Amino acid sequence: AKSAQIGLTLSWARELAPFGITVNTVAPGFIPVERHADVPASAKEAYLASVPAGRMGTPGDIAHAVSFLASEDAGFITGQRIVIDGGRSLGT
Repeated sequence: AKSAQIGLTLSWARELAPFGITVNTVAPGFIPVERHADVPASAKEAYLASVPAGRMGTPGDIAHAVSFLASEDAGFITGQRIVIDGGRSLGT
């Protein structure tokens, strides 16, 4: 089943494409930032063990993708869900 967010992205992408407006969704994995200070180290280690890239993501990883999608270079990309999780969603 598609989430409401994905459905909305697809609907808006279809409706707004004729006007040159692109709509995409960015789906980040766990990005440890200040608000995660209370997450136990064991939970972070368990998550990291499930990431094929072998590292945690950074806010910069997300920002670079968003910056690209907002640029003219991505003007032909619309209605997409970009997962930024170091390969974790690929499964094992």
